[in-house]
Amino acid sequence: MPTRAPGRASLPEPRPRFGIVAGRAVGTAVARNRAKRLLREAARAAAPSIAPGWDVLLIARRPLAQAKLPEAQAALSQLLRRARLLAGPAPAAGERVVEPC
Repeated sequence: MPTRAPGRASLPEPRPRFGIVAGRAVGTAVARNRAKRLLREAARAAAPSIAPGWDVLLIARRPLAQAKLPEAQAALSQLLRRARLLAGPAPAAGERVVEPC
């Protein structure tokens, strides 16, 4: 049975929550803020397709500071597919399933 984050157990299907972090290695404060804005907007666009109940932490890396929004959205989409967080059809028999924490 999947478990929920503390304080969220009473909600039937909570929306996915995102935490966005950009450390000093990303660049100056301007570059870090730009990277966080890009990730925030990409996450906002992807949120409806993510299975409910997940807490997602996104950590910005240096190349993101120079990326455009479509590139950030494509990278996040690929990452979410790899993590199997996108809502969609049931997994095939024998396919590994990751449960939300």
